[in-house]
Amino acid sequence: MTDLTDFQKNFLLGRGAGQTLYTEKEFEERLAQAKAEIMAIAIQTSKQAIQIERRACAELVLRLASEEDEGEVSTALKNAAMAVLRRIPGQFEEE
Repeated sequence: MTDLTDFQKNFLLGRGAGQTLYTEKEFEERLAQAKAEIMAIAIQTSKQAIQIERRACAELVLRLASEEDEGEVSTALKNAAMAVLRRIPGQFEEE
């Protein structure tokens, strides 16, 4: 906590009116725990965003496939869309 002023340290550590609410060690432990929780949420949110984007891309490719005449291009597009959907854990449903 060398980047903080004495006032900031006292405020964050709960030192007021001559009473210490947290020791610096307790504060550092809680801060580390909070950072870990924030990182876990950020990772989970990123994973969800990737899954949403994959689903949207697959739906776009399926739409393009449906606009094509039945044939190699249409089949290739459908196969590509299904390959993307298979990369979404727990969300793949054969359509």
